[in-house]
Amino acid sequence: MGDYERLVTRARKKHVQQELVYWGGKRKGAGRPPQNKRSSERHKVRPELKAAHPLHVTLRVERVIGTLRTRSLYHAVRKALRSVLGRDDFRVVDISLQDGHLHLIVEAAHKMALARGIQAFQIVAARYINQAFSKARGKRRTGRVFSDRYHPKAITSPLAARHARAYVLNNWRRHGQDRGVPFNVDPFSSGVSFDGWKETAGSDFLGAIPEGYQPLLVSRPQTWLLNVGWRRHGLISVREVPGERARRLVT
Repeated sequence: MGDYERLVTRARKKHVQQELVYWGGKRKGAGRPPQNKRSSERHKVRPELKAAHPLHVTLRVERVIGTLRTRSLYHAVRKALRSVLGRDDFRVVDISLQDGHLHLIVEAAHKMALARGIQAFQIVAARYINQAFSKARGKRRTGRVFSDRYHPKAITSPLAARHARAYVLNNWRRHGQDRGVPFNVDPFSSGVSFDGWKETAGSDFLGAIPEGYQPLLVSRPQTWLLNVGWRRHGLISVREVPGERARRLVT
């Protein structure tokens, strides 16, 4: 071996396989951290949905916003509903405003239609809610209104459809928000426009709805479950209190 060959051989380095370090994967602390102390929905792939199956969607708002059951925030949400009212692939059928969250019954043609419909509603609602919040507090507020991801639950049977509609429209009775109120139907819901109430005798069964009251803007359902199916299990009483297993009437 010549001097050149010895020099080249001596200069070569021996490569050693290094241990691979994985930063992702299923381990404690991996993945995107939650945006809030209370995360409304885990970050995972949304399941496919069928157009025939409506959904019960819960939207939580930031804690600083507080209750949505005020006149100004009611009208902010009402304006936001107008922005999705004419969509063919996404419809809000029922809605109620609660303390810190919204309940909606929606219909969507497919998963992308649901995502885009909810996103469109949230963007407009956030703008109007921030405007109303700023006016009430006398200090301009910007930024996020809705906390983390929305939570959808598919409605796949007539009984589930009835339970979902009763839960959304009569949720105020579940939380005792009906006490001392001269209304039979939650004025912070789309109950005034609902045509499935059991009590239809007389024009005053809804209660003392204020003159000039503007109902929330919702769409007529197109799915069989929300049109016909749920009625097979009986109409909903304005005095019904939603429960996990059984329904009871307010005495």
